[in-house]
Amino acid sequence: MKKILFSAYSLEIGGIETALVTLLNSLINKYNITLVLEKKKGDFLKDIDKRIEIITYTPSTNKNTVLRKTLNVCKRMFFSLRYKNKYDFAVSFATYSRPGSFVARTASRNNALWVHSDYLATYQGNIEEAKRFFQSVNYNKFKTIVCISERAKESFLTIFPELKKESIQIIAINNMIDANAILKKAKEPIPLKKQEITTFLHVGRHDEFSKKLTRLIEAAKILKEDGERFKILLIGEGPNTSEYQNLVKNYGLADNILFCGMQKNPYPYFKIADALILTSEFEGFPVVFNEARVLNLPIITTDVSDSKKEIEGKYGIVVEKDPYSIYRVMKQFIKDGYQIKKKFDVKEFNKNIENQIEKLIN
Repeated sequence: MKKILFSAYSLEIGGIETALVTLLNSLINKYNITLVLEKKKGDFLKDIDKRIEIITYTPSTNKNTVLRKTLNVCKRMFFSLRYKNKYDFAVSFATYSRPGSFVARTASRNNALWVHSDYLATYQGNIEEAKRFFQSVNYNKFKTIVCISERAKESFLTIFPELKKESIQIIAINNMIDANAILKKAKEPIPLKKQEITTFLHVGRHDEFSKKLTRLIEAAKILKEDGERFKILLIGEGPNTSEYQNLVKNYGLADNILFCGMQKNPYPYFKIADALILTSEFEGFPVVFNEARVLNLPIITTDVSDSKKEIEGKYGIVVEKDPYSIYRVMKQFIKDGYQIKKKFDVKEFNKNIENQIEKLIN
């Protein structure tokens, strides 16, 4: 049985972590898997299959520069002596993690860097800044770059057009989805009940830079001024939660927008909602797209990732990135709803991903 290694930061609640747990648990029957974490913590730790070995690689953060550098050189040497090229395949799954990059490149010559976002959008079109980010994780020392959407791949090649002619393989592979777990968890009880009022659901980190939840709150303000009846459930927390709470209070939207906090199991909230809504500026490929498709929940989203290709006209509506456009689509949804046009074949979806990953490993 081949040995594979994945490196990541932690297993706190998040989209990358959800995707990682699903992927590892789907591969464990075929491979011996080691997971290397910078921080061995997070709610998802208990969801990892017990057969997966978890070890830590945590660089020193000692304030004494000389001591910190000495300790980290020793840590790198120890890891290299023990694990250098001992694996058939290794992945740096948390794109931003420098230690994770070192671990994966050391563990196997057959290695891959996973890219979870449209980094050109992340850096607001600044190619030089995006280049510096990828250079910091030694992108050019990986055999393969795996982008989780076609748009993320196009973005990466815009940053590094010369790679089209070089030996590094650049491919797009979506995140797997554990439909059985989602359907099971969706049945668990929650304090809220489904109401006879159109309910929109947002699941994600409260980070204005990427998620732009002010767009949703501004759209809600116009809806209320129109006299529309609606609810918005916000699952998640983040650096801008207080800002959003103040904005909701100032706009008099406390009866319309409910802050539900961080939820390890958000799926019962999908069951009491009428539509998932994303107002992001950029995304990799949102895990919530697949979760909504599994739970047959229509999607309203700004034009991020592969939404035009994957969502529009089949599973929902793609909208422009401004509050008024979002308001108009929400208003139309309140009036007419949305009929999903295509059944999501999760078995075929996952099988295609599994086949792609097996090609990389073998």
